[in-house]
Amino acid sequence: MAADALRHAGITTGTLLDIGCGSGNLYPFVRDRVSSYVGVDLVRYDGFPAGAEWIEANLDLLPLPLPAERADVVAAVETIEHLENPRAFMRELVRLAKPGGTVVVTTPNQLSLLSKMTLMLKNRFCAFQDVHYPAHITALLEIDLIRIASACGLQNLSISYSNNGRIVFTALHYPRTVSRLWPRPMSDNICLTGTKRESVVS
Repeated sequence: MAADALRHAGITTGTLLDIGCGSGNLYPFVRDRVSSYVGVDLVRYDGFPAGAEWIEANLDLLPLPLPAERADVVAAVETIEHLENPRAFMRELVRLAKPGGTVVVTTPNQLSLLSKMTLMLKNRFCAFQDVHYPAHITALLEIDLIRIASACGLQNLSISYSNNGRIVFTALHYPRTVSRLWPRPMSDNICLTGTKRESVVS
């Protein structure tokens, strides 16, 4: 999903900062679209790509130990829901992007049929059950992402979906042909992409 966002944004080169990189799972999907990849996380996990740069940082302690306008692309894949202050985190992602750079944020989709049904039956969104706590602490709606991104200095905002969603009451997933027709209700994850305004002061 994040790689598709870069493709739609026309990204073909430059530095990508992967904030909350984990073991660097994003790297294989984007290495042909960027000239350098930098992973940022609290722990260097096994399997992090050899040759890629890694920077240690607690993502709840801002600002991160990186200079402003560090990268052409700043990505946070399934990270923002783990953090205490999503607005401050988004502001930090924008700070790290070069003017005109791209910011990509993905998170669980609270507007999927599965998540809405879980909320109705269990009074919690699907990805924010007791079993997910305290890893998942911040549930954001699509409109929350858009409002926060706009307020933090991003423009040309777009929303896309994973087209991969679990069918309610089953362990099965919707066929891709179906989820592509109705992506919002049938996708477990959502992706926001935006461009840093040239006038944003870091």
